[in-house]
Amino acid sequence: MAELIKVGMADFKVGHNPASLISYGLGSCVGIALFDSVAKVGGLAHIMLPDSTQARASDNPAKFADTALPLMLNEIIKLGGTKSRIVAKIAGGAQMFTFTNATDIMRVGERNAEAVRLILKKLDIRLLAEDTGGNYGRTVELKLDSGTFRVKTIDKGEKEL
Repeated sequence: MAELIKVGMADFKVGHNPASLISYGLGSCVGIALFDSVAKVGGLAHIMLPDSTQARASDNPAKFADTALPLMLNEIIKLGGTKSRIVAKIAGGAQMFTFTNATDIMRVGERNAEAVRLILKKLDIRLLAEDTGGNYGRTVELKLDSGTFRVKTIDKGEKEL
C-alpha cells in the first residue's frame, strides 16, 4: 500500500510515486498541489495567510503563500521535478464565518486564494484547476502516481480535479 503523507496546517511536504499527500480541515486556508507528471513527484502546502510581509511573526515560512510556494517548488525540483512541467491545483479559501461589516482583512480565504494565484503566475506555474470559496471546509489529497487532486467535503461530496 502506498504511503500517505500528512500535511499539517502551516506546513508543506513533498514526495514521489506511489505516495499520496493529504491535508485535513482547510477552511480559509488554501491547499496548493504542485505536480510533475513525468517525474511523478509533487508537493502539497497548507497555507494559512497570503503574505509574510504583513505578519508580525513570520518564523514559519510554510504558513504564508508568498514563502511556502517557492520553498516547496525548490524541494520538488530536488526530488527530480522539472519546473517547466510542474502544474498546480488549489482548493480551500472559504469564508467560514459571516461578518456584518466585513472588511478586506476579514476575507482571509478570498485573499489567500488570490495570493496563491498571483504567486503561481509569478513563478510561471500553470494553474490547471481550483475549488475555492464557499463557506465550507475541505480535505485535499494529491495522488503522486497520477496527479489526481481529490477534494472532500462534508456536505458537498467529493470531486477530483
